[in-house]
Amino acid sequence: MTISAVRYGGFNTKTAHSLAEACRLLRRNRYAALIVDPGDGPEAARLVEELRARTDAPIIAVSSSGDQPYKVSLLDAGADDYVTRPFDPEELLARVRAVARRVAQPEDVAPIVTPDFTMDLADRRLVRTDDSEVALSPTEWKLIDVLARHPGHLVTREEILASVWGPEAASKTQYLRVYMASIRRKVEPDPSRPRYFVTAPGLGLRFDPEGRGASGTEIPLTPTG
Repeated sequence: MTISAVRYGGFNTKTAHSLAEACRLLRRNRYAALIVDPGDGPEAARLVEELRARTDAPIIAVSSSGDQPYKVSLLDAGADDYVTRPFDPEELLARVRAVARRVAQPEDVAPIVTPDFTMDLADRRLVRTDDSEVALSPTEWKLIDVLARHPGHLVTREEILASVWGPEAASKTQYLRVYMASIRRKVEPDPSRPRYFVTAPGLGLRFDPEGRGASGTEIPLTPTG
């Protein structure tokens, strides 16, 4: 049903029946999106993680389980979205179109230099002051991009969710919790006291390039737009 639904929407498709076959296809072609339909179980998240390490293309995972921790494990492994059976073909197509629209490369901006790292949004590189590079997933980069383009300003949860995951995700606040926890573990000097990616409780998030978030220094939470 998955492949027929995508073909019904006018997309050309290729099918891989193993990770090795998928990797061969990824080496030869660029894809607007990947749909992963591995069945439920721990191998599903591992497959998503393996594919994410090999491509920046958006990944939509198909699941038969409505279990929230399982869905979160797919997102944490690198999936950009998921759809749960039984699903309407139009819903799957809408999700494919939404993630494909978000593939566009960001316009060039100057690298952002902070006291602890330098971040290049155009090249998607984040390098610490000790010259070690931080590996971030494509979804983590999308989230960072939304915040870093409005330094010092509040970006509401709804704005972030709609920009990164599409308008239909405006209430999926668990996405933000999962991905911001991962970003802080990788980037913040002390993830328990964020200096750069700071939460405004009940409102949203802001990026402070000067790293004053945990110092008590107030930055006006001016909404974006």
